[in-house]
Amino acid sequence: MTVVDAHHHVWDLSVRDQDWIAGPELWPLRRNFTVADLASEARAAGVGRTVLVQTVTVPEETPEFLALAAEHDLIAGVVGWTDLTRPDVAEELARLRELPGGRYLKGIRHQVQGEPDPQWLLRADVRRGLAAVAEAGLVYDLVVLPHQLPACTKAAALLPELTFVLDHLGKPPIASAAREPWTSDVRALAALPNTVCKLSGMVTEADLASWTVDDLRPYADVVLEAFGPQRLMYGSDWPVCTLATSYGQALATARELTDSGDRTHIFETTAARVYDL
Repeated sequence: MTVVDAHHHVWDLSVRDQDWIAGPELWPLRRNFTVADLASEARAAGVGRTVLVQTVTVPEETPEFLALAAEHDLIAGVVGWTDLTRPDVAEELARLRELPGGRYLKGIRHQVQGEPDPQWLLRADVRRGLAAVAEAGLVYDLVVLPHQLPACTKAAALLPELTFVLDHLGKPPIASAAREPWTSDVRALAALPNTVCKLSGMVTEADLASWTVDDLRPYADVVLEAFGPQRLMYGSDWPVCTLATSYGQALATARELTDSGDRTHIFETTAARVYDL
C-alpha cells in the first residue's frame, strides 16, 4: 500500500504572510515550509502521493499551488480557493484548469471557520458557487468549527451532486474531552452519502503538550463508525501537526487509531477515488 496524505500545506513567508499564524502558540510555524521539506518526511513515512490544500483566501495562491503540483511528482492533487460568491465562479474554475498544472485542481475550500455567520454555507450566493464546483467535477472541502456542522449537513442535503469533504473531523473539542453536540452533528452529516471525512488535525485540537492516543480515540471511533473506512481518508495536516507531533508520528497515530478499520481505504483508496488522483 502506498499511503496518500490527503491534507497538507506549504507556504513561503517571503511571497506572502500567513496572517493566521499569530501568537506564541503558533510561533513555530512562522517560517517557510516547502515541498522539499515535506518530501523527505513523506519518503521516510512511506507516503507516495499527497493533496496540497489552500491556506489563505487570496486568488494568487491556487495558481501557485497548481504550478507546484506540475513540478513535483509527490503532489497528486490540489484543493484551491476561489470566491464562491463571485457571479462568474464557473468561468473562474474553468480558467484555473487551463493554467499550468490545472489538471491537478481537485477541489475548492474556503475558511468557513472564520465566517461569523453560522449559516454562511446556506447563503444563496454561496450555494450558487457550490453548485458550480459540482458542475466542474470538483469536490468541496469543509473547514468548519463544531457549531457550523448543522449548516454543513443542510448544504450537503441541498446539493447531493457535490461531494463534501469534512476536514479535521469538524474540529471536535478534544482538549476539553467534550463530545456533544459534536458527535450527534457529525453522525447527521455522515448519514448523507455525498459526505466524506478526513482523519486529520486531531493532535492540534487536543492538548498540544500532553495528548495521548487515548485522548483521540473516542473521536476517531465516532467518524470510523459514522462514515466507514470507504468514506474516511488520512491527512497529516503538515506542517500544522508539528505543533504537537512529528510527521511520522502523526501517521503512526492514525494507524493506531484505525486498527479496527480497513486501512487500505483510509490510507489510500478513499483519497484516490474522491480526489480522482
